[in-house]
Amino acid sequence: MAPRTPSNRPSDEPSPAERYAASRRRAAGVRLEEFRDLLPFPLDEFQVEACAALERGSGVLVAAPTGAGKTVVGEFAVHLALETGRKAFYTTPIKALSNQKYGDLVRRYGPERVGLLTGDTTVNGEAPVVVMTTEVLRNMLYAGSSTLSGLGYVVMDEVHYLADRFRGPVWEEVIIHLPDDVQLVSLSATVSNAEEFGDWLATVRGDTQVVVSEHRPVPLGQHVYARGDLADLYAGHVDPTDPGVDPPINPELMHLLRRRERLDGPPSRGRRGPGDRGYRGAGGGPGGARRGGGRSASRFAVVDALDAEGLLPAIVFIFSRAGCDGAVQQCLAAGVRLTSPAEQAQIRQVVEERCASVPPEDLDVLGYWQFAEALTRGVASHHAGMLPLFKETVEDLFSRGLVKVVFATETLALGINMPARSVVLEKLVKWDGSNHVDITPGEYTQLTGRAGRRGIDTEGHAVVVDHPGLDPLALAGLASKRLYPLRSSFRPTYNMAVNLVAQVGRERAREVLETSFAQFQADRGVVGLARQAQAHAEALEGYARAMTCHLGDFSEYAALRRQISDLEREQSRAAASARRADVARTLEGLRVGDVLEVPVGRRTAHVVVIDPGGKPGFDGPRPTVLGVDRQVRRLTVADVGTGARTVGRLRVPAGFNGRVPAARRDLAAALRAAVEHGDGIVAGGGGGGGRGAGGPRGGRRRAQATAAQDDAQVAALRRRLRAHPCHACPDREDHARWADRWRRLKSEHDALVTRIAGRTGSIAAVFDRICDVLAELGYLESDGSPAAALRVSTAGQWLRRLYAENDLLLAECLRRGVWDELDAPALAAAVSTVVYQSRRDEHGEPRVPGGPQGRLGRALDETVRAWSELDDLEQAHGLSTTAPLDLGLVEAIHRWAAGRSLDAVLRGSELAAGDFVRWCKQVIDVLDQLSKAAPQERVRTTADKAVDALRRGVVAYSSV
Repeated sequence: MAPRTPSNRPSDEPSPAERYAASRRRAAGVRLEEFRDLLPFPLDEFQVEACAALERGSGVLVAAPTGAGKTVVGEFAVHLALETGRKAFYTTPIKALSNQKYGDLVRRYGPERVGLLTGDTTVNGEAPVVVMTTEVLRNMLYAGSSTLSGLGYVVMDEVHYLADRFRGPVWEEVIIHLPDDVQLVSLSATVSNAEEFGDWLATVRGDTQVVVSEHRPVPLGQHVYARGDLADLYAGHVDPTDPGVDPPINPELMHLLRRRERLDGPPSRGRRGPGDRGYRGAGGGPGGARRGGGRSASRFAVVDALDAEGLLPAIVFIFSRAGCDGAVQQCLAAGVRLTSPAEQAQIRQVVEERCASVPPEDLDVLGYWQFAEALTRGVASHHAGMLPLFKETVEDLFSRGLVKVVFATETLALGINMPARSVVLEKLVKWDGSNHVDITPGEYTQLTGRAGRRGIDTEGHAVVVDHPGLDPLALAGLASKRLYPLRSSFRPTYNMAVNLVAQVGRERAREVLETSFAQFQADRGVVGLARQAQAHAEALEGYARAMTCHLGDFSEYAALRRQISDLEREQSRAAASARRADVARTLEGLRVGDVLEVPVGRRTAHVVVIDPGGKPGFDGPRPTVLGVDRQVRRLTVADVGTGARTVGRLRVPAGFNGRVPAARRDLAAALRAAVEHGDGIVAGGGGGGGRGAGGPRGGRRRAQATAAQDDAQVAALRRRLRAHPCHACPDREDHARWADRWRRLKSEHDALVTRIAGRTGSIAAVFDRICDVLAELGYLESDGSPAAALRVSTAGQWLRRLYAENDLLLAECLRRGVWDELDAPALAAAVSTVVYQSRRDEHGEPRVPGGPQGRLGRALDETVRAWSELDDLEQAHGLSTTAPLDLGLVEAIHRWAAGRSLDAVLRGSELAAGDFVRWCKQVIDVLDQLSKAAPQERVRTTADKAVDALRRGVVAYSSV
């Protein structure tokens, strides 16, 4: 028989090439090969590995850098679900990312197969593929929603978000409570303990494959912008993608920085730079700024340099909202224009289409015209204080390549897909809410990870702007440490407790909670802590021997020294407080028209009172004044140095409005004339102050009397100290140093021992305390069995439906009927006190519509009383207490729910439009929960009306 050739081979027999292709499909998986054919790009090795594991039936944890393409694995899970007739949920930490992913999936699979659930938005919720925020899925699991039927895959995008202190615990709840037959796809940034997290996932979810990739598809170069030059961070022979430990610094950069230090002087802590509060821009003139001179480069000089180097589009991270908006204004004032006429026309069209739904009367309030002008020039800001519609417009235009520079706060780094060619960090320090702190290697990696667009750029660029205090060695340490650990922030909540008890009982609930990642990490960490405690104990013995004195008990002598030191420190604080109180009294009792003399450095300034400020707040009165410079501002204790003096009076016209420039000009002119000519102004210094109680002298006398008592106590302690035998020891100060070291280490050791004692079973112990509080309040009750097990009471059933952070306080207000008699605007305002948390820089006394004795005022008093009693109960049970109420949003929410205009709502407040919309949506979320959870029909109906009243105008603009 003749050998077979291609021409005489039977048609049903595959060729060697076909057999090879078939074997590859069997090895890699048929579904994966089908999915590959849908993609316009080849898959990377880590993507193939993760997808193959998913098709084999394993859960997967994928940890890879930003921009590496992790979401492809999540999209493959969606593909598997659709191909096998099951459902897939794609969860994200924030609504904006959910909206973005929804749009991506709709474009691929069509709107009929994809849904969206984000709390305030519901689109096709029963579709086979649903994108949602993680909180929505958690709520479904506790409610036993029918939507979970047929669920096969859950994608948890940005799963490292479980380290977030406030919302992270939701992720662990979902992972623990998902049905066993659901495959979990966890997508994370590169973390240093991915294997540990994977081990935990395998413990609670079964077979889980960990896939880690540290490879960036687009290499990242590291640079510093200094004195007008863009210099590489590392020396020329260093590979920036693998710099190693302590990489050598570029000599040219060191030369630039030394030159800057010679010209500008050494770094000063008091020096301010762009992004700091009160900064007005160094080197503001075009010449000096563009040369990069001065202490810190002007923002538009940095933009010019990036443009000249071909490094746009860029994201410039500034850790301040005001700094971002100020940067845009600086660029506009400097004439920066980064767009062509054709791009400008396209931008105008997009902006007009997107913002067409904004009522014309709101455009001025929202700063629309300045916003649109900046966009047409190719620059924009992006932060949480912006209107969501504006932020989404910026994101759209940036992704199209029309906006070239975005000045953003770090919130942009949370998953929104806005890749750039370059990322600029203006500083390596940020405000964390209480202190200025250095950014961590993990934060640096997250921020700079957006640099380099896959398929567009051959290299991304991370640029740090030179600023006082910049240490290139510290920067190299940040840039070379690509990994950071994932730490659980899980903690039981009241809502979690009642839901778990209702579903599995208290004992089984404790076992469930002990499977959390927090407990997993705690148990693993005890060995290291115990080793550390043992080292402490040995060191304490050595310190105790070193401080031994042959004349007497030196620990007793050291305690006397500490007592004296503590008392003197307390005296100093009390004296400072008394001085502050004295100064505050000079601002009390003022009237409209009073002219004040205010110390400003070595000179004095004069201002006229246009609003006495009402009832003094915690930090003293805050009168509103006008200066000769026509500026209206609130005076605080910090502004008036040693105190203000009332030196005369001016007539302030009736109905004076500080917002009207002409009115300010006329009153400032009258003040200037009075000061210059002495009309009605008291000459010289001396007494006075405001018309408050007794001026500063009475307070000073009281402070002096207290100080005299303290001095006597200190004198008595000093006599005891001198009489102690150890006081005569020639080695006394050496012993004292060892005693101080012993005391500090003992304090650390005691805290460590406490941590070790609380580690094992710590999560379950907190759960037990929570159950005790719930039982005491009646949300849990005995089931009547001999074992006296707990069950959920009728009140507890209502609590099961409240998922807000202050869940128990909301339940108490409902149970006590605190809000039963409120109308819709008042109920919305009352709920805002439980939701809202003001920013650090917001001031002003909150106003309550209807006054303190009105219906809303009385309801707020009862709400505060409920919070206070709950706070006491939590403290008694050793629990973290419920956050205090904040009345700062009451008036704004009430006005908006009552139908007032946006201008009327925001006028006179320091609330940004974007913040107002964001808080409104959070209030709406809680009201929506109340409409289902409130035991009273009247409150449920009122909550529904309040939702409708709030969801209008700028608040109602959909993100989809």
